[in-house]
Amino acid sequence: MVDLNVRINQLQLSNPVMTASGTFGYGLEFQDLVPLEEIGAIIVKGTTQAPRQGNDYPRMVETAQGMLNCVGLQNKGVDYFCEHIYPQIKDINTNFIVNVSGSSPDNYAACAARVDALDHIPAIELNISCPNVKDGGMAFGVTCEGAASVVRAVRQVYHKTLIVKLSPNVTHIADIARACESEGADAVSLINTLMGMAIDIERRRPKLSIRTGGLSGPAVKSVAVRMVNEVFHAVKIPVIGLGGIMTAEDAIEFMMAGASAIEIGTANFVDPTVTMKVKQGMTDWLERHGCKSVREIVGVV
Repeated sequence: MVDLNVRINQLQLSNPVMTASGTFGYGLEFQDLVPLEEIGAIIVKGTTQAPRQGNDYPRMVETAQGMLNCVGLQNKGVDYFCEHIYPQIKDINTNFIVNVSGSSPDNYAACAARVDALDHIPAIELNISCPNVKDGGMAFGVTCEGAASVVRAVRQVYHKTLIVKLSPNVTHIADIARACESEGADAVSLINTLMGMAIDIERRRPKLSIRTGGLSGPAVKSVAVRMVNEVFHAVKIPVIGLGGIMTAEDAIEFMMAGASAIEIGTANFVDPTVTMKVKQGMTDWLERHGCKSVREIVGVV
């Protein structure tokens, strides 16, 4: 039997398969399709201190080998999550992680502190990299100083596992990762979406309401694998890899590049059961290659 257990600081996962924020709702939406307890961790949709309406429609468009989105972190706020969602998920036997975003370091910290009080939420993923929010996200995630300022503020009030999600829309992603590590991040996850655009040539206008959006799906995988490998060799904290993972082979590639765990995002829209298929596929591959533990393949490249 292959050991799939992995550890992200104090966060123990029964297997390295996680769901990416914004692609799996609160997990509850998928409970009739997949056994949630068999997923290593479920990262719920982006959560902010106050409710957000998100961007105007249209805000999703299919592209070759992927999709663009500019949803804009639509959510009902952290109080709604604590009062209405948390009671429904707290007794499900897996790790639920809240993706936290904000418009200032203090705003991030206030949201994180609220989640910190929830006994059955063992970690947060700090979104400093969202490309769709005009007054946050992108501005923090593209500089070492900006990233560090948010991590520093959150670390002062948040006492559990702190994962920082990095933007690929930067010059040197390893420098950003090191800045987050220096301020107390327990892990980094990457990559978030690449900035992209699509144009309706008949109407002569952008297909998305705010012109640009985040590109995800298979089209970004090679960029993501390269960045994961760069960051793995630059920091001592665990790396979580994501970006275009559709199959077990994709997941294994990320882990060989240095990821201790992986997140599946866009593929959930194509096949709601993809997490289970990737988990089983990884197990089969490890058995065929004589591996006793999934940890044997982490960072071998």
